[in-house]
This record gives sequence, C-alpha cells and structure tokens, in this order.
Amino acid sequence: MSKRNWSSERGFTLIELMVVMIILATLITIVAPRFLGEPEKARRLKGSVTISNLETALKTYYLDNGFYPTTEQGLEALVQAPNTDPIPQKYREGGYIEKGKVPKDPWGREFIFLSPGLHSEFDIISYGADGVEGGEGKDADIESWNLE
Repeated sequence: MSKRNWSSERGFTLIELMVVMIILATLITIVAPRFLGEPEKARRLKGSVTISNLETALKTYYLDNGFYPTTEQGLEALVQAPNTDPIPQKYREGGYIEKGKVPKDPWGREFIFLSPGLHSEFDIISYGADGVEGGEGKDADIESWNLE
C-alpha cells in the first residue's frame, strides 16, 4: 500500500479562490452586455438576408417576364401568378420562392414592397423592431437600397 504524503499535495487557499471569483465576475461584467444585444443583431441580419433573397427572386421574375410585379401585386406575385395587369406570360411553375410563401420580417410583419421604387426599380423595407418608419438602433429601418 502506498502512503499518501499530504504535505506534498497542495489545494487552493481561500484567497486564491476569491481572486478567481473576482476575475470571473469582472469578465462577466465586461462580456455579458455584448452578448445580451446579440438577439437583436441577429434579427437585423436575418432581415437583411431575407431582403437580399427577395431581391434575387424578384430579379429572376424580371428575367422570366420582362417586368417586376407592381406594388399592388406585391411580393405575393413571387409565390402565385398575379391575375391583374401586367400578367406574366412566362411565370415559373412553383413560383420564385422555395417554400411557397412570402417570408415575414424578423418581427413577424409583412415587408413593405414598392414597385417602381423610390430608390431603384423596386424597394423592399422592414420597419425594424418598432414597426414604425424611421428610428435608430434596433428600431432603424432595413432598406433594400441601403444593404451592405
């Protein structure tokens, strides 16, 4: 049997544990606020990506038909052939959006679609977290002509 030599084993002292706790608390205080804002940052990124995907679908619609859907036809024209003028003659079977329904913005609201747009052939807008035009930070609008 081996005999333990307690004097050669060393544990943590109370002071060492307190120092570690203080360091961890300091790190949490510095790092936590950065991660708390991440869900909103993720929503804004998702909004930008969704608008980019809608732009791609609209450009494909244009390539097939020679024109974009009108404001009245809306983004719904990407999932179901419009029955109002201008009626697309070469509408793609199955539509232009993979899942067969127009996505909502990250806050569960419809995107604003203008065609012709005020800034390009069409404009797509999400009014951000507050759902109201304008705003700053998380409430800022996400606009197709301002995507990075």
